[in-house]
Amino acid sequence: MAETILEPDLPIVDPHHHLWDLRPLLPAFPTPRHPFLEAIAGAAYYDFDALREDVSGSGQTPSHRILATVFMECGAYYAADREDAMKPVGEVEYANGVAAQGASGLYGDYRPCAGIVGHADLTLGDAIAPVIEALIAAGNGRFKGIRHAGAWDADPEVLGPPFHAPEGLYRSDAFRAGFAAYSRFALNFDAWVLEPQLGDVLDLARAFPDQAIVLDHCGTPLGMGSYAGTLPENFDRWRSSIRAIAECLNVSVKLGGLAMSFCGMPDEGPAKGCGSEELATMWRPYIETCIEAFGTGRAMFESNYPVDRWGASYPVLWNAFKRLASGASAQEKRDLFCMNAARTYDIAHVLPSLQDLP
Repeated sequence: MAETILEPDLPIVDPHHHLWDLRPLLPAFPTPRHPFLEAIAGAAYYDFDALREDVSGSGQTPSHRILATVFMECGAYYAADREDAMKPVGEVEYANGVAAQGASGLYGDYRPCAGIVGHADLTLGDAIAPVIEALIAAGNGRFKGIRHAGAWDADPEVLGPPFHAPEGLYRSDAFRAGFAAYSRFALNFDAWVLEPQLGDVLDLARAFPDQAIVLDHCGTPLGMGSYAGTLPENFDRWRSSIRAIAECLNVSVKLGGLAMSFCGMPDEGPAKGCGSEELATMWRPYIETCIEAFGTGRAMFESNYPVDRWGASYPVLWNAFKRLASGASAQEKRDLFCMNAARTYDIAHVLPSLQDLP
């Protein structure tokens, strides 16, 4: 669906997107595919050019004013010739190469992968230290932290075959030992769990009050599988969890991910043609609750692309966010769309176009 770009001059740092090549993996998954796989099948090869096309439309002038992005780990481009613990270093090396392409200036002022969030297995305990050191070296100044996803549900139809985090990962002794070792590096930790697991993030944040944690995807409310049709009845539980987590000042939240198939907002995809106004109406209770709880200083809009192509094209997605922020002040919009992400992932200093923003 084509839409006129709203507030085209509003600066944006997209703090959450992926790059991958899933083509070798898709044939191994059963058909009919899980909705998540259907959502990304059309973007099974999502590289710098694909991202640039989504960001700019024509590949030349951005439709929205995307100044920079943050790459988020997704199990892509692992190094086949290294021991298991070190394989994720290959993903950071790849993302750093994409960042170098953007930094060449050949594609304008847009800086993809200005920040890089990789993966490391925190159940390694103290043995995580050399892995983090290798990730830092591979990022060439762009590595900003890790995500060790903990998303799990008893219903295998909710997440589907690509995700295999064990139940209660964030509460396990092995994970906590690794998290303690990781916290000495003063890097970010991105947490991805599903709504029924939000208590695990709360417990983790309270146990490590000095570790910066970013809660991905509004805590991922669920509307598919055994949760289909339950969004209204589970909303109060989700809201209570969000408010409790927001009391931990070491946690910030990403405003997005609601267009994933897991959430059921919309419940059909990929990109079945919902306009930004319709999407904003669906997402408003969740986005407004998060902003109310965390404030405009600890929240940031994210694309989660290409996963969120289930619900919207890249331009429509950001239009929906702009509709949701229409009542915010000019400074609040700059924080929500740009500066909070730039500060959280420490990328403002590498982007001269950001330095002039208040």
